[in-house]
Amino acid sequence: MNQQIKKISKIVLPLLLGVFLVWYSLSKVSIDDILVYLKKSNYFWLLAGSFLGFLSHVSRAYRWRFQLEPMGYNIKLGNSMMAVFATYLINYTIPRAGEVARASILANYENVPFEKGLGTIIAERIADLIVMFSIITITLFLHFDFIYGYLLQKFNATKLGVALVLAVVAFLVFTKYIKKSKSKLASKIKTIINGLIEGILSIFKMKKKWAYIFHTLFIWCMYVLMFYVTSLAISDLGHLSLGIILTGFIAGSFSIAATNGGIGSYPLAIYAAFSIFGIAQEPSIAFGWIMWAAQTLMIIIAGGLSLIYLPIYNRNKLKNEKPNSEEASV
Repeated sequence: MNQQIKKISKIVLPLLLGVFLVWYSLSKVSIDDILVYLKKSNYFWLLAGSFLGFLSHVSRAYRWRFQLEPMGYNIKLGNSMMAVFATYLINYTIPRAGEVARASILANYENVPFEKGLGTIIAERIADLIVMFSIITITLFLHFDFIYGYLLQKFNATKLGVALVLAVVAFLVFTKYIKKSKSKLASKIKTIINGLIEGILSIFKMKKKWAYIFHTLFIWCMYVLMFYVTSLAISDLGHLSLGIILTGFIAGSFSIAATNGGIGSYPLAIYAAFSIFGIAQEPSIAFGWIMWAAQTLMIIIAGGLSLIYLPIYNRNKLKNEKPNSEEASV
């Protein structure tokens, strides 16, 4: 019964949160106002941003093949691409369900065992996480004085210092406990950490590791460029510096994990980031909605077509498997 409640809550809670955040953001800036910004937008930059997003997903599909090759699986680029686009589309319905579907698509059409396919997806997420933390570090370096000054204005310096020291002490105590403890929780955490380390090291054991690293960097460069190029479509935002772009990009990226595909949370995250730099609420939220809508539309089209075309693209394989299954049953 408890497991059933957990499963339902994982689906329902993000949806409810998304609905609430949509209502909240639209209470700040109405749909009519957002439509005015959309009409005034430079559609060239909107299309260019969507194209850059599309390129990042194609690169992700191409990169996936490097992970599977050492295992003896040379998958078709078409299947890899359609699986990636289907992943993003499915994640709009049930959070993280897309990754499971992606591994399932590979199992159905490329005969890659589900566990191995899912393992490569987890490993690539680790690589993405490293790049994300690198972007955060660069952003802090670019705007250290500004962010430090902002935090001092919002929070008491002494309390901030005490909180930081307590956080470090708590981390060290927790690490020591995990190392020595033999409890189920500690064992599970150790397994996860070891898995993460193994996933990172596996990248450097690949035959085409440099190509893999190049595509990883290319994917994230496209993400950041997509964000920057789309911001050029909204003239009211003015010229945004690299630091502002990266801050908004980071906030938007984390918001996607909060609700299904970032619905409702994405525009508010962009506003929260931009407001630090004194950018007005209305164009910030409008940009967040336009940015989110442009990328969502691209995913709906590409993901929907992928799900429709996958069985057609693999029809010969499905035909060959049918007689084999009938012979096995006889």
